[in-house]
Amino acid sequence: MSEDLGTPVLDNHLHLDPDHGRGMAAVDDFARLGGTHLIVVNKPSWHLGPVPAEPEDFRPVFETTIGVVSEAAERLRGDAWPVLGVHPGLISRLVDDEGYDPAEARDLMGAGIDVAAEFVADGRALGLKSGRPHYDVSDAVREASNEVMRHAFARGADLDCPVQLHTEASEDLTEIADWAREAGMDPTRVVKHYAGGRLAGPTPSVMSEKDRLSVAGGTGEPFLMETDFVDDPDRPGAVMGPKTVPRRVRWLLEEGRDDAVRTAHVETPRAVYGIDTEGTLDPA
Repeated sequence: MSEDLGTPVLDNHLHLDPDHGRGMAAVDDFARLGGTHLIVVNKPSWHLGPVPAEPEDFRPVFETTIGVVSEAAERLRGDAWPVLGVHPGLISRLVDDEGYDPAEARDLMGAGIDVAAEFVADGRALGLKSGRPHYDVSDAVREASNEVMRHAFARGADLDCPVQLHTEASEDLTEIADWAREAGMDPTRVVKHYAGGRLAGPTPSVMSEKDRLSVAGGTGEPFLMETDFVDDPDRPGAVMGPKTVPRRVRWLLEEGRDDAVRTAHVETPRAVYGIDTEGTLDPA
């Protein structure tokens, strides 16, 4: 029997690995505690296959993600959607391990974004994923990464779709929001994954720790909630387990923060993704 928290409950960023990880068992844990909706981001391409050498090498990773999302949706009271793209850490794999120069890596990663965009264009994916490394890199690699991200914004503008970002920790990413705006995107539809409770620029997808959620819920600004569950058998429970978002929603409700729950699980998903978490929720 799944718990009914009386509200849609969306984990905005997690990964599912049907072959090596917990897969549907993780989805069942999420649903059992009251989780209803998922946005599943493809794992880094080298976790589901070889390091890409051609744009088409990204396609099997995206197809795998779409398949696991379809299976997950059948187990939820709500729905699940894929967000597809290129993890920014790939640039280090290409430059440091595969001998690419930063410009060559940039071009391959941009082409991977274009492949992901095909799935958005035909309605099989909800949005794109991009960003830049959260660790120290050379100036050339950082600039190449920024160019990949700007390319993702251009495709997001073309497709009128959101873009999720993996970036360094920051409370001020207004420069990135400006780049999105220059590309023709509404910067509120750019989502900073793994965010703290406060962020200027993109919409924060807040890691579901109580202190971060307390801050986010008190700002009055749009935010989402996530776990970044990685579904890696070598890192069980990392980064947060799939039960975390439902547990934190229950805690917020117990604290009288119904407004924050509605912001994160109804209003912000509608504004950023155009999804209706209430309308897609089956009765308990």
